Amino acid sequence: MRELHNESNLTPLAARASGVLLPIFSLPSRFGIGDLGASAYRFADRLQAAGQRYWQVLPLNPPNARAGGSPYDSSSNYAGNPLLIDLAALADEGLLTKELEPPPNLPPVQIDYGQVTRFKMDLLAAASARFAERGDQAEFEKFRRRQRYWLDDYALFMALSAEFPGQSWTDWPAGLRDREPAALADARRRLAAAIGHWQILQYFFCRQWRRLKNYCNGKGLLIFGDMPIYSNLESADVWANSEVYQLDQDRRPTAVSGVPPDYFSPEGQLWSNPLYDWHELERRGFRWWVERMGALFEMFDIVRIDHFRGLVQYWEVPVPCDSAIHGSWLQAPTHELLAALKAAFPRFPVVAEDLGTITHDVAQARDRYRLPGMSVLQFAFGDDHADNPHLPRNHRENSVVYFGTHDNNTARGWLEEECDDAVKWRLCRHVSWVDDRKEMVSRLLELVMSSRAGTAIVNVQDLLALPSRARINVPGTTVGNWSWRMSETEFESVDWELLERLTCDSGRLRG
Repeated sequence: MRELHNESNLTPLAARASGVLLPIFSLPSRFGIGDLGASAYRFADRLQAAGQRYWQVLPLNPPNARAGGSPYDSSSNYAGNPLLIDLAALADEGLLTKELEPPPNLPPVQIDYGQVTRFKMDLLAAASARFAERGDQAEFEKFRRRQRYWLDDYALFMALSAEFPGQSWTDWPAGLRDREPAALADARRRLAAAIGHWQILQYFFCRQWRRLKNYCNGKGLLIFGDMPIYSNLESADVWANSEVYQLDQDRRPTAVSGVPPDYFSPEGQLWSNPLYDWHELERRGFRWWVERMGALFEMFDIVRIDHFRGLVQYWEVPVPCDSAIHGSWLQAPTHELLAALKAAFPRFPVVAEDLGTITHDVAQARDRYRLPGMSVLQFAFGDDHADNPHLPRNHRENSVVYFGTHDNNTARGWLEEECDDAVKWRLCRHVSWVDDRKEMVSRLLELVMSSRAGTAIVNVQDLLALPSRARINVPGTTVGNWSWRMSETEFESVDWELLERLTCDSGRLRG
């Protein structure tokens, strides 16, 4: 049994409360991307002052080079994103000096991942080299020992990826691809400096994240994190644990993930992640899942399992494929897995992302383990079905309610682009319509906060009444996502008074 803890005496999801969703990368920063620096601490202060209990963030994992910034498409299930490291804190430690000047042409409110990656990774290389030259490394060595179960493979994977640029690990020399002991030992000797660099960057990230999380917990705030359900093929996790995925003898997927046509995509979505070999995972006592959830519970106070239905039934798309349409649903060992996780983590502070086509067995698994689900008001007014679970009257107390998640339009964008006459007519059964967009967004947020759901989460973009340009992600698309961030002016313009009033009026104000 692993004991979970946080620096706050609050029990996650136990009382009627509310919070705000804002990815770390969307914070204002002069370095082109939000980070774990001063703006994050200021944001925590504002949350506390407005009586909030939760700060919901997206996954903190490093995006793959071709992922367009998506934290759901990562080179590691465990590593933190080096681009989120606060450079100013490294400068305060003497690890960066005169180099700390961002390029003059960084976009003021969007993230240019190409520019930001070149700029920050060069500085982080300089900082890690200076750190490696220091004498006292006791804290770093303690970190390496504690995180060895994933850190060694991740650092070696990143070093090898640089040695074979542009290649999938499935095309590496067979000894490295198949992790033959002699080949791995030779690579560790040959690439020792590069391996050390990647380990140091994770030390920087974990130390800064722990500081910020402790600060939030000390203010009575809980961090609401996220777990992508699948691993990317191009990740240290699949390379190091290929036996628990559906791969052939050349380590290539025999079937991949996706979802059939739904609200977000009439063609379905082909995610292309390798699928789990559930028989092998069960044979191993789900140790892989216990380790992964344990790492997430150390990082976050609450974990949202993205695409929870994939732990009940998963959409298997045969390879080769160019569309998700021709897949099929297969059964996962739901109860065996969740029983193993509950035995390892009795408190199990998890939210089940149960959006999309949810069958009875998915709801049954969610309820059997008393996991909060999700309600999204943007899905409530598209039809006249009385049993639509997103309608306010159908919200469950043990759930988390949103007007929209990071995958939806902003509230104002929804009003301007998706709220046709039929949707407007249904909406007006719940909210009095006004033509003033900012006022209408406020009324939509009031509808969210007044829900019977125990937890309500609002997006920062809606507290600013921003249009669709501030949307985080459009599912099924690969361009222009994950790049919105606040300007300093917007940061100072967030309507915290509105949020505090709605929180108080709906009985969610933190004591």
